[in-house]
Amino acid sequence: VVNTTILNISYSGLEDSIPPEIGNLTNLERLTLHWNGLTGSIPPEIGNLNNLIVLSLSGNDLEGSIPPEIGNLTNLVHLIVNNNNLEGPIPTEIGNLVNLSHLDLSWNELEGSIPTEIGNLVNIISLKLVLNNLTGVIPESICDLTLNFTDNHFNGTIHQFIRI
Repeated sequence: VVNTTILNISYSGLEDSIPPEIGNLTNLERLTLHWNGLTGSIPPEIGNLNNLIVLSLSGNDLEGSIPPEIGNLTNLVHLIVNNNNLEGPIPTEIGNLVNLSHLDLSWNELEGSIPTEIGNLVNIISLKLVLNNLTGVIPESICDLTLNFTDNHFNGTIHQFIRI
């Protein structure tokens, strides 16, 4: 089990929290647990999975904040945690994920402003933050991306650099 590289338990009706022991599967490259009934928070031990390329936890009942240890996953290409009950700010450590091409944090209860560190995601193609409680201004550093920020509470002017 320790040498497992792909763990896909999606659409399986799982109902419990993600155990902290998930952090022992350090060879995982793909962790896909979407569309179950998972509860609790994302364990900080998930930050031990340094080989992860895909992390998909969408469509569960996860709550709490996104742990800052997520920033340890520097090989991630896809981070998909939409359709949960995650709250609190987007951790600034997300800016460490320089290989990320797809980030979807939509349909949560995230709040605060978009951290400027998100501009470090030089390989990002798609950034989705739909239906959260985000506020503040959209950082200029992400204005060249494909953005979807529908149903938030941003203020200020639209940067001239945003492609509409």
